Amino acid sequence: MERLPLFPLGVVLYPGERLPLHIFEPRYRDLIRDCLAQDVPFGIVLAEEGRLARVGSTARITRILARYADGRMDILVTGEERFRIVQLYSDRPYLTADVERIVEPFEAPQHALRERLITQHMRLLELVGQTVRPALYQDVRYLSYVVASNAGLTLEQQQEVLELLTENERLAYLVAHLERLLPQVEQMESVRRRIQSNGHFPPSSDT
Repeated sequence: MERLPLFPLGVVLYPGERLPLHIFEPRYRDLIRDCLAQDVPFGIVLAEEGRLARVGSTARITRILARYADGRMDILVTGEERFRIVQLYSDRPYLTADVERIVEPFEAPQHALRERLITQHMRLLELVGQTVRPALYQDVRYLSYVVASNAGLTLEQQQEVLELLTENERLAYLVAHLERLLPQVEQMESVRRRIQSNGHFPPSSDT
């Protein structure tokens, strides 16, 4: 058990993911200043509609991007480990919590699931006009987190992925998600192409 400063946000941060943050509220300036002084991470947890998720990720400050005269700053953080909130405290300007780190049991990723997910994700990126880079999937510890951060998931679904215990559970979740999503995106793309190639519009006239 350890005490961790908390930064509730409307985002889900995954282990290994980098996230730029603009720090402007005085309480979070204090939080960042304390973390820098003690060289410790803080916890990012999803806050949505007044509710705080119970599982989040520790965030390590990896770079100060900019400091402003009024005390604001831009920082870059990297997600490290997942944790579960045990007890919340509000005795400081910012929230803190007793947390327990989530230890993922070792489990060899299923090769078929990995390959299926990579194929699906590359197809999704192609359909939405993003550059497909095979290197994105290489030499990553958890493929699921790389894909989940850009797979058309809702915030609720992103949180569900974060809370799944094993890599194979997350891979299976994402494969099922993309099996549902891809036909919808392909249909939208088909309609867009049809409109572009067959659209005939009457000339405008002033009345």
